[in-house]
Amino acid sequence: MKIALAQLNYLIADFEGNRQKIITSIHKAKEQGAELVVFSELSVTGYYPHDLLEKKEFILKAIDTVREIAAQCTGISALVGAPAINDGERGKKLFNAAYFLRDGEICDIFCKTLLPTYDIFDEYRHFEPNRHFHLLETDTHRIAVTICEDLWDELPVHSEFGKDKLCQASPLGELMIMNPGMIINLAASPFSSDQENWRKEVLAAKAKMTGLPLIYVNQVGADAEMIYDGGSLFFSPSGEIISELAYFTEDFRVVDTGEIYIQAVQPPLSKTEKMRKALVLGIRDYFRKSGFSGAVLGLSGGIDSALVAVLAVEALGAANVRGLLMPSAYSSQHSIDDAVLLAQNLGIAYHSVPIQDTVESFSGALAPLFGNLPADVTEENIQARTRGLLLMAFSNKFGHIVLNTSNKSESAVGYGTLYGDMVGGLAVLGDVYKTEVYQLADLVNREKEIIPRNTILKAPSAELRPGQKDSDSLPEYNLLDKILFHYIELNKSPEEIASLGIDPAQVRKVIAMVNRNEYKRAQTAPILRITSKSFGSGRRMPLVGRY
Repeated sequence: MKIALAQLNYLIADFEGNRQKIITSIHKAKEQGAELVVFSELSVTGYYPHDLLEKKEFILKAIDTVREIAAQCTGISALVGAPAINDGERGKKLFNAAYFLRDGEICDIFCKTLLPTYDIFDEYRHFEPNRHFHLLETDTHRIAVTICEDLWDELPVHSEFGKDKLCQASPLGELMIMNPGMIINLAASPFSSDQENWRKEVLAAKAKMTGLPLIYVNQVGADAEMIYDGGSLFFSPSGEIISELAYFTEDFRVVDTGEIYIQAVQPPLSKTEKMRKALVLGIRDYFRKSGFSGAVLGLSGGIDSALVAVLAVEALGAANVRGLLMPSAYSSQHSIDDAVLLAQNLGIAYHSVPIQDTVESFSGALAPLFGNLPADVTEENIQARTRGLLLMAFSNKFGHIVLNTSNKSESAVGYGTLYGDMVGGLAVLGDVYKTEVYQLADLVNREKEIIPRNTILKAPSAELRPGQKDSDSLPEYNLLDKILFHYIELNKSPEEIASLGIDPAQVRKVIAMVNRNEYKRAQTAPILRITSKSFGSGRRMPLVGRY
């Protein structure tokens, strides 16, 4: 059977745009001799529409769009993703569904059973789990249609309280009783740099376990937080990858399930290369889908702002990126020189706006209130907030989005100033640890020195007081990131982290910093998620408490 895999980049709630993309792919598949074309999960609405699913007009428009797409299915069939109405007497009003379209009509509907409610997912908020199973039956094939999580049914869910738990339902197990000849999965599976091969391993195991060919079609593209990497797959009954679509870009391919030999597999990418592509896609789609084209960021001469500038230029083009140098009395000349050299290397426009006079003006206005109190971090933060004010003023005047340059290590321990260096419309490095920032910078400079070497080699510093270094307030980043990873991503206790050979007092200090800075992270810009546990909607912690 010839099946087309349509891996597309959708815009949430853009029914006309999504409809046109889907119809174009249907016609393309028909021209290439495909009998069936498969799209990704919730392809009609875009994944994930969140509480738009509570609006009646949104649901009705989605279903009308499915009917319009069905009208184009003559001489070819299609599987598209969209919400379906639950006509039963109990449960939520909607299903997460795959519609089978043929001969101009909606011929069948297949609903998702396993609704993820972990990390960034909250599908049970809107959808009812499917409890009735059936196969897609054509004249010549019996197909098990599944939706994303439905194939993770036998994957253990780790519990710290004892043995690993299994899912309460096994959709594929129910479908296998009916003797299908093939498995198709419509997915919207996001990218996670710390789970590189997990998806392939799970899918390969499913194909091998069932002895059936398996087709997996994933969404590609990004919204304000989530990044979908594509990489749609066709597996042989023995679990071998026969065909693999591109990562981080749209792709389309027709495969023949009767021809089980390797057709096209993507060249391998390193973890750091994937992170770079994910971040570039995240920036590009955030701007394109929000209707903005221009970005502005502060250029300090440090490695974080340098890396964000590089990624922004790759995503938007040099003509659409502006840099502001905002030196203070404590800015070193080499930092200013490094910032200028970076801007020149990238070919972006830059402007220097010294802040010392403004800082002194603010300090003078506050002097009657502060009296004889000694200078402390307050005065340092005035500098950061002055820079934030200038960036936001530039943003207002020219319609540019401010790119925040804080990294995950800093955000974790609160090493940033609210309404200062934390301002922005998008936190590009908010899910990138400082040690990974250096790895990405090394990758950028592999072929040509774009980020000045001095920027990479010098000790990190906020330059808010004489001789300041990050290590004055924080552990060295290699140690800090190790503690943070085990505490945030792996949920390890202080005692478990200390057992790795780390000073228990150091561990307790870092964890205390993480816990008491939830209020700061609640006010940060949207973060591009590239790990399994980013700060944002996938990590929900109380703002007040005594933990």
